[in-house]
Amino acid sequence: MFSRRHPFLFFLVVMASCFTLMFISIMAFMFAGTKMFNTQFSGETSNSEGNVGIVEINGMILSSKEILKDFKIFQENPAIKAIILRIESPGGGIGPSQEIFREIMKMKTDKKIIASMGSVAASGGYYIASATDGIMANSGTITGSIGVIMEYANIMEIAKKIGISPVVIKSGEYKDMGSPLRELEESEKKLFQELVDDLHLQFVTDVANSRKMDVQTIASLADGRVYTGRKAVTLKLVDRIGNLDDAVQWAGELAGIEGKLKPVYPKEDKITFFKRLADTLFKDINISGTVTDNLRYIIN
Repeated sequence: MFSRRHPFLFFLVVMASCFTLMFISIMAFMFAGTKMFNTQFSGETSNSEGNVGIVEINGMILSSKEILKDFKIFQENPAIKAIILRIESPGGGIGPSQEIFREIMKMKTDKKIIASMGSVAASGGYYIASATDGIMANSGTITGSIGVIMEYANIMEIAKKIGISPVVIKSGEYKDMGSPLRELEESEKKLFQELVDDLHLQFVTDVANSRKMDVQTIASLADGRVYTGRKAVTLKLVDRIGNLDDAVQWAGELAGIEGKLKPVYPKEDKITFFKRLADTLFKDINISGTVTDNLRYIIN
């Protein structure tokens, strides 16, 4: 038999067959995943005629690029009369959150935009939702968490144990503040606290203005705690209790859409799907030696 006469070749053939089957399975799974992404609500994509667009924010908000691109697709489509912003996010970066917030504020002068919260829409997720014409959440949605956090890991003691001695040449007194290889000076802590306080005030002010509430009222709720959707309604952080379908109906009413509501998602091409899969697998890998990469400034 071939397997006995050429065991090594037989092994290679078997391994090649296994890898081929695995590759085919992964491709099939990805294709199915792309279809599910596009059809999870109405069975329609942006190729179909629709009148309510659905833009999704899933996971940590690390970039605004794809979200703004999806908004642009629906903004330029005259058939789309309203947009649903479906949020499943615990928060994320301040920069991208502010970019999405600003875009919503500009777009809602032309089209009605409703936020639909899933299981979690907190921190930066809530910040973005506050810019819309109305917020709908499930009664058990976790939302709120209004606040800003900066954190970094100090590995000074570990460095001492393995004999690492940092050498720093800098152009200014505070250029290396936040270094993981030394303790923070009191003056540096004060500077960082001022930075966090400024970012927090921006967050609170934007939410208060967009929700048409008093800044002090929002500030009293913005101590980082989370709320259920039901509690958030009583605090006026959320407008209504309901699911995604309820949000579509509400958006249709606000936009004055007559006849059948036809929600659509932006078309997801396979390359973008593969890229998102790769980003999901490798987003936590960070190879960098700079001080700023050891600090996280997030709405969280």
